[in-house]
Amino acid sequence: MNGQRNTLKMTGLISIMLLALLLTACGSNNNGNQGAASESPAAETATPAPSEEPAERKLTDGLGHEVTIPAEPKRIIASYLEDYLVALDTIPVAQWSVANGKQEYLSDKLGDTPTIAYDLPFEAVLGFEPDLLIIGGASGVEGDKYNQYSEIAPTFVLGDEVNNDWRQALLKIGEVLGKSEQAQQILDDYETKASEAKATLQAKAGGESAAAIWLVSGSFYVVSDSVSSGAVLYKDLGLAIPETVKEISAAAEANWNAISLEKLAQLDADHIFLINSDGSGAEALKDPVWSSIPAVKNGNVYEFGREKSWLYTGPIANSQMIDDVLASMAK
Repeated sequence: MNGQRNTLKMTGLISIMLLALLLTACGSNNNGNQGAASESPAAETATPAPSEEPAERKLTDGLGHEVTIPAEPKRIIASYLEDYLVALDTIPVAQWSVANGKQEYLSDKLGDTPTIAYDLPFEAVLGFEPDLLIIGGASGVEGDKYNQYSEIAPTFVLGDEVNNDWRQALLKIGEVLGKSEQAQQILDDYETKASEAKATLQAKAGGESAAAIWLVSGSFYVVSDSVSSGAVLYKDLGLAIPETVKEISAAAEANWNAISLEKLAQLDADHIFLINSDGSGAEALKDPVWSSIPAVKNGNVYEFGREKSWLYTGPIANSQMIDDVLASMAK
């Protein structure tokens, strides 16, 4: 009897198992008959988006070095290139300086940023523990400097061609920082501003000439016609170039070139933008020769202090110069 009961129990279990298998098979067949609809739950499962986390990049700099750029550099030194960094919402760990000052026109953003000597002494750089160095011209890494700097942090050199053209420099630094789109937008906005300012000046003072003159330590300097504020005045804003400025620029080897008072007296400029680093009591401005310059006699001298952007270049500096020119000549 016991054996018979066990046999019946076993038979029942087998029947239940067979029924379960049959139901499962039927369910599978029904799902299969639904075609694509049966696959929709799997098909609609979202594929995980690829990671958008910043990653290291390799870029070739202006001197041919392959440089590994950190994913998100936090401690950047870019001496004399701070204008571009600030425009791109990036604050360096140290800012350029010389014995008599720094780029004061950037003080609203860089005021509390420690300074570093313009020639980037090795020990000073090391002390700031940078994770990226951006150098302008080739002279900044001459000798064994590049090897020294690159031992501290990845070092990217713009090279002379890029460094001497602020537009190229802006776009290249934007690329290095992973902010190419922002750099292009900044440039586009500047071109629009310059174009509108040029049209305003043509309507107010079409054909009139101007010169930028720098007074420092009792000596005068005139800006070359194709760089710094000269490029803003003559190329971007379309003001006429005085013959005296053309003559000096032709033999120029620097952005700002010494000019004697006697030569300055011959300056055929309708307007003078004077960057006065010597202050209001400057003896040179009391000289009768200065007073005899036509633009001075006509009251067309617009004076700015050393804290303004006229001695520099970059998207911020040049935009501020445009503001100054409009405020002076398009009243």
